[in-house]
Amino acid sequence: MRGLSPARTRLAAGAALSVGVLLLAGCSGSSGASSGARDSIDYALPANFTPNWILPIGTAAHLNTNNSSISDTLWEPLIAYDGSTGKIDWNKKGSVATAAEFADDGKSVRITLGDRHWSDGKPITTRDVEFWFNLIKANKAKWAGYNPGQAPDNWTSFKAEDDRHFTLTFDRAYNADWMLANQLSYIRPLPRHVWDKTGDSAAVSDADRSTAGAKKVWAYLNDAAERIADYETNPLWKTISGPYGVKSFSTAGKVVLTANKKYDGREKPQIRTVNLLPFTTADAEKNALRSGTLDYGYIEATDLDQKEQFAAQGYTVKPWSGWAITYMPYNFNNPEMGAVFRQLYARQAVQHSIDQEQLAKVVFNGTAIPGYGPVPQGQRSDFLSPEQEKNPYPFSTSTARRILSEHGWTEKGGVMTCTKPGDGKDECGAGVDKGTKFEMRVLSQSGSTVTDNMMSAIQSSLAKTGIKFSIRTAPVNSVLSQTPQCTAKQDICKWQLSFFGTAGSWYFPAFPTGDALFQTKGGSNFGNYSDKDVDKLISRSTTSSSNEPIREYSAALAKDLPVIWLPEPVYQVSVVRNGLGGFSQDSLANFHPAQWKWTD
Repeated sequence: MRGLSPARTRLAAGAALSVGVLLLAGCSGSSGASSGARDSIDYALPANFTPNWILPIGTAAHLNTNNSSISDTLWEPLIAYDGSTGKIDWNKKGSVATAAEFADDGKSVRITLGDRHWSDGKPITTRDVEFWFNLIKANKAKWAGYNPGQAPDNWTSFKAEDDRHFTLTFDRAYNADWMLANQLSYIRPLPRHVWDKTGDSAAVSDADRSTAGAKKVWAYLNDAAERIADYETNPLWKTISGPYGVKSFSTAGKVVLTANKKYDGREKPQIRTVNLLPFTTADAEKNALRSGTLDYGYIEATDLDQKEQFAAQGYTVKPWSGWAITYMPYNFNNPEMGAVFRQLYARQAVQHSIDQEQLAKVVFNGTAIPGYGPVPQGQRSDFLSPEQEKNPYPFSTSTARRILSEHGWTEKGGVMTCTKPGDGKDECGAGVDKGTKFEMRVLSQSGSTVTDNMMSAIQSSLAKTGIKFSIRTAPVNSVLSQTPQCTAKQDICKWQLSFFGTAGSWYFPAFPTGDALFQTKGGSNFGNYSDKDVDKLISRSTTSSSNEPIREYSAALAKDLPVIWLPEPVYQVSVVRNGLGGFSQDSLANFHPAQWKWTD
């Protein structure tokens, strides 16, 4: 989350997806403060989107994309599959693995590791990969990347041949491109010789090789990762494989990275110190840009009319497009409104009340496009269905009111109220009590004028339908922690709608499958949506050599509305100091400090 401009090519082996435009040196205009001798950069983090997790294993409350960008910089992925090189592909320079050979029957893959070392001089071996594998296998239910039936469930065995070669065997044949981009890209070699223990004073052992031991190691590492104030001093975080290490990491969100002098990979850091700076509001960040204290920042879509002013200060303004979708999840288990949300007609009435074209044009100043389903629509692709593209529920509050009236709802005091309970054709539906008012509340991401304006516009249009929409805001980390998966009897299940998509709610890997988001019990299926037919389509999309199952999935969820679909904004409108270049803006919403360099 926070979430490809040219056309999508068919992803066969070796094929890739073109994205963005390479930010090159030599931009016109004066260069404010950059020079070839500069050895630091000041990078603005998104407003109210502060890093809060260092462990390179995500949990549901720590899905902030800044967390993964930082951890990937400290501990390089086995396979870095991203858009950092200008196309969505395997970036081998930023990976520990150098080769992945799939068996002819599609049921296994043999991985080769590069001749790499940890920052303490110890070699990176297949045992470090096995350590990650064992931790995930024993603690999969707590891992944000887990979806039943997929990694690690679909990996039936891990067999190391030697220190640099191992084979993963699958439970069936899979699409090799999907396996590489969406599954193997999760794996992070971890420093087992430092981390494989159950407490600070415990000795390093092979604890991970038993389920009980792996659970204790997981608990120890996660407990350590909760203590942000210790990040810069805890020895656990000092043994790294990536181009940068942590110099400081404040609880307020400021992170200072310093080049890893022992790094022996192929993405050598070009700038010694990287300052990642937090901001409580977009306005505060914009003021920092105007004062010239940032090298890489952003403006909101509403500020595009100031583009020339920033150009005069020595900056280039460049939208950062993302491979993402934006939405508000319903909490289908909410004890007050869950029964209403489970009625398709009710979700149709809500969707008919969202004027996406107007939101994209006015609120986002033309930098967003309407999104009508689970596949990104900002770029053309073979995954998008005609049903999603054509918008099954065009904006019409009169249609929305008619739908509710035909299902037993009557307006009382400006709010639609269930007056005909029951499960009949013209009744409110199963579980909806007489007198239930169509009143929804959202916990929305704070810190963005654009988001605030969008929520106000949605509130106004829903009111015309007779739906009351209450808005409460909080920093995005709070939104994520307060709106988890839950059951109706849990106190935490009082949330009804959640919004964390100021810059896009969900950024996909190369294949936009919905396993994490919309498959039953998916790791990021916050609203507990469940549909057996959709589950089958998602599963088929991972094994089929055709894209037809993904298109069928696109059509199904455009119609079934598991969430409220909203316009897809660009990740951000970047403002980059002239002279900082040599990199592409990754459409998967990650940043890659090792690729940044001063060129004048």
